Amino acid sequence: MSGVLVIEDDDRIRRSLMMALEDEGYKVRGSATAEEGLAAHRAEPAEAVLVDLMLPGIDGFECVRQLRRDGDATIVVVSARDDTHDIVAALEAGADDYLVKPVAIKELSARMRAVRRRNRGGQSSPGTIVVGDLEIRADAGEVRLRGEPVPLTRTEFLLLCELGAHAGQVLSRQQLLQRVWEYEFGDERLVDVHVGRLRQKIEDDTASPRRLVTVRGLGYKLQR
Repeated sequence: MSGVLVIEDDDRIRRSLMMALEDEGYKVRGSATAEEGLAAHRAEPAEAVLVDLMLPGIDGFECVRQLRRDGDATIVVVSARDDTHDIVAALEAGADDYLVKPVAIKELSARMRAVRRRNRGGQSSPGTIVVGDLEIRADAGEVRLRGEPVPLTRTEFLLLCELGAHAGQVLSRQQLLQRVWEYEFGDERLVDVHVGRLRQKIEDDTASPRRLVTVRGLGYKLQR
């Protein structure tokens, strides 16, 4: 995978985002519709995809779902919609991050640099971590539950590695934002939604999780 794909129907915004990313050294492609963007991504998968939510035809939520089904590219929603419901819905659809327009170029650049580092595997922990019946093979990028492989996105995998490396310890949402997303400050909903997605894959009962638990008022802990 290589480069960044920007799916944005507003020509002015698309061009400004592309120019900012090109200044960071990325190879950038742009599409005005989800249909065009999905076809472009399938023909040549991108390392990261920026997606607007209010697209003509297929909307941004469905675009994110299809991108996630197609592979493990980092998906960043860039939208003027700042309602909590929309942000959570986009993350639950499969987005790794969410930026609200108007986007500060410095913030976009910082986020994309963090994406590049994560995609190069800089945050994964070495070796194999075994927590009960959960095996995290950090070097191989694999997770197994009772011996069966668990499919995770890159962000879910890095989050689980961080929790696994500190199994039995409580990590706050801000600690996880700093260590997994590499954000000094950020929206804690990123952590909450990704924890929820992880639980869907590693818990027998998401309503009563026994592996990845919430410590009220403090954060999250992977039980030993």
